[in-house]
Amino acid sequence: MADVTLRPSEADVARQVDRYFLRTKETVRRFGDKQVTYAIFMRRPVVFCPRLAVDWLTGIAAARGVPVKIELRHQEGEWVGAGEPLMYVTGSLFNLVDLETTYLQKIGPACVAAYNAYTMCVDLPKAAFLAMDARHCAGSEMAEMMAYAASVGSAAAQREVGAVGFIGSSTDDASRFFGQATGRGTMPHAFIGYAGSTVRAAEMMVEAFPGEDITVLVDYYGTEITDSLAVCRRFPDLAASGRIGVRLDTHGGRYMEGLDMASSYAVLERHAPLAIRGYRTDTELRHLVGTGVSAAAIWRMRRALDEAGFPKTRIVASSGFTPAKCKTMAVANVPIDVVGTGSYLPEVWTETYATSDIVEYDGRPSVKVGREFLLRKREA
Repeated sequence: MADVTLRPSEADVARQVDRYFLRTKETVRRFGDKQVTYAIFMRRPVVFCPRLAVDWLTGIAAARGVPVKIELRHQEGEWVGAGEPLMYVTGSLFNLVDLETTYLQKIGPACVAAYNAYTMCVDLPKAAFLAMDARHCAGSEMAEMMAYAASVGSAAAQREVGAVGFIGSSTDDASRFFGQATGRGTMPHAFIGYAGSTVRAAEMMVEAFPGEDITVLVDYYGTEITDSLAVCRRFPDLAASGRIGVRLDTHGGRYMEGLDMASSYAVLERHAPLAIRGYRTDTELRHLVGTGVSAAAIWRMRRALDEAGFPKTRIVASSGFTPAKCKTMAVANVPIDVVGTGSYLPEVWTETYATSDIVEYDGRPSVKVGREFLLRKREA
């Protein structure tokens, strides 16, 4: 899936590279070139996401009219341990030295985001995930990288455990990574305010997009259950055919309608007693019985819909669904149909730093002391 537009382009590389690489390039021009091999690695376990970096490297090499050999040490989507070489890149030092800044940018964050997406899909294999990371990204290039990463991590989870995984993106641009032509979504909170009621917002959407399924935000007025049931009663045929979804996005400053801490414990005692009977950290307890979109909130919504005769109404959950939160939700066996999340983005950015070291000069193995683990393994 190569992008015909190189970002940065060959003309822009010099402006965006670390300056010391350009100084090295000019010095090599004076004293003579060498054929070198770079080893690229990361300091933490990741899921391998090489495509954007490889596409860019091969595109720049073509623009410069020089050969570059890229040896991937793992398949896309494979788990890679900390310190293991991800790939080797071989070519002219003069033509490779100024590319390091950019290809590291394109590989490190994607590998960590893919790892996160993979763990989330594995922990909640029955839930579909929607990539809603665009608003958390620093521009369109990062958004592309994160969507690509989610698709790779998702595909790995689909292969390994049969997970539903990521089914789409919130933007048209990134939807191609999930085999879709357009983005998916529900409605913003601002639209509920515009409509004046949750039911009216649903009516408007049904009229504007006839024949389409509908997912309604239900936390705007703090009456999640009341408004969910009202929408289902307004459109009973859609509810009966499973074409209505209610999205829980309750913020962490309050409990969902009808819940407090005591009643949240009671809900989980009824539906997932083992989730609260073991040792739990403060964060895990917050995900289970705290404010916002907790496990108790999701179970309470499912029960309310079922008891009112709407068992096919889907529950879409959002609001801070990180890998840790997904793992806790799995412990409580929550009945989530769809998770809307951008929280597979790396939380600790320093963990996304990929590193590139030269390990061969004109075929002679050599690397700085302490990085010998990057040298190619030779046959005995």
